[in-house]
Amino acid sequence: MGAHFQLNGKFLAAPPTGVHRVAGELANALAGLIAAGHPAARGLSLEALVPRDGLARAKALRLPVRELAPLAGIPWEQLTLPLAHRGEGRGTLLNLCNIGPVLARDAVTMIHDVQVLLSPGSYTAAFRAWYRLVQPALARRHRLLLTVSAYSRAQIVAAGLAPPERIAVVPNGVDHVLATPADPAILARLDLNSGTGLASGMGLNAGGYVLALANTQAHKNVGLLLRAFARPELADLKLVLFGAQDRAAFVRAGHPVPANAVFAGRTSDGELRALMEQALCLAFPSTTEGFGLPPLEAMLLGCPAIVAPCGALPEVCGGAALTAPEDDPAAWAGLIAALARDSALRAALARAGRQRAAGFTWQRSAIVLAEVLGSLHLRG
Repeated sequence: MGAHFQLNGKFLAAPPTGVHRVAGELANALAGLIAAGHPAARGLSLEALVPRDGLARAKALRLPVRELAPLAGIPWEQLTLPLAHRGEGRGTLLNLCNIGPVLARDAVTMIHDVQVLLSPGSYTAAFRAWYRLVQPALARRHRLLLTVSAYSRAQIVAAGLAPPERIAVVPNGVDHVLATPADPAILARLDLNSGTGLASGMGLNAGGYVLALANTQAHKNVGLLLRAFARPELADLKLVLFGAQDRAAFVRAGHPVPANAVFAGRTSDGELRALMEQALCLAFPSTTEGFGLPPLEAMLLGCPAIVAPCGALPEVCGGAALTAPEDDPAAWAGLIAALARDSALRAALARAGRQRAAGFTWQRSAIVLAEVLGSLHLRG
């Protein structure tokens, strides 16, 4: 008898985030293994259960989709989903976005990180209260927890949510960045078409800019980069910040914004690929990460990454990224300036980064997940 799993599709009704990206890519890769008859997925089946407002985005899933009514949002996840699941009496719920229905018991839930505990200032009081209420309850009730790195598993254990034997590591993939062609129009829109200053003349298609997240959460630590780019050694380079938060958001958060900071806004996958392929490097000074997709995405596209030696970043990037202290803007400025001057170093990092990132594919991640789910089914 096979093992049937039902994907919690609440994430399909929300604005896309990195966690939602992981859920969609992992679900599609697992569906691909099932369709191909891969040995790791033998006997497994998977369908997505979604609320009405998630049906449009569910079209991107390569697996059967079933709408559940009524309700939406948190009430749908905490009431509609578990009641329907229990009433049907079949399948194990698969929750891939940090939260799942507390009322369910036959469930597997991926907790990507415990940033709510490690960096509480990054979240609103309501968000912190909700996660601190729900995650311990589902960790006790659900059959198994998943997470994305050994670091994250250790933090989940340290938080007292579950012992290590009840937590399986399923790393992220990164090859989704190759699925969409680059859209270079954004380079002209942001006036980034030609390398200038320190980066000019490198002959490496490296623009006169460094790429980073436009995110004011405390643990993302982007304020450090703003201070680094206010220093004279980086005056001829631009800091291009991609994401929803703009200059005004950083000012409101108390960060002085230097004149050479450029805010790209939300970008499409094609636009982000173009930005990564043409950047001098991607800077990622986060003080804690459960995994850290952006550096690995950049590395696969030949864009060197500079990261803080924190969280899962050393585990994920290995020796293929440069590191700088998370509390030293001068060190970041010096390292970026040195990289702009040294074309051989940048070329070596581009090669090492591609090689490192190529090992993180969604198919490999799905194989790990399929083996975990198959083992869970055999245990009964």
